[in-house]
Amino acid sequence: MGAKPDGTYDRVWFEGLLPPDEVTFEAGVFLLTKARAQALKKGKKAEPEGPITEPETPPGPSTEVSPQPPVGPEGPRQRRLRLVGTVPPEVWNRLGTRILPKLSTGSDLKIGVDFSMTLESDLAQSLEPELRQILQDLGLADRIEIEDVEKRE
Repeated sequence: MGAKPDGTYDRVWFEGLLPPDEVTFEAGVFLLTKARAQALKKGKKAEPEGPITEPETPPGPSTEVSPQPPVGPEGPRQRRLRLVGTVPPEVWNRLGTRILPKLSTGSDLKIGVDFSMTLESDLAQSLEPELRQILQDLGLADRIEIEDVEKRE
């Protein structure tokens, strides 16, 4: 992760457990051969493996743009798409890099949040001010509320 001009990386994961939320394929993240990863982990500068080429595109559906739907007298018809459901923690980071860019191609995009967690009362008491500060730092304090619901067992 984080290629440097000298051929090294900010971080190299190799022969170890990797948390699922760290597994992403986005700009700045690279897949290395075993030999190169071993050399980098030993602190050696590995020789470049040659130019990186894009894989050949397998035959599949045509990439031609389909004709636009006909426009009626009142203008083009529009549809609203809504994504609803829960997201497992291992893909939270990828939402921002994969889904949001696609959604931003439309207009009138609205994104809401509904986070909930259960924790001990004393931990909740110390976490709440931190969350409020984070929301304020992000400029979201007036848009996102923190609800404290006591759960009895």
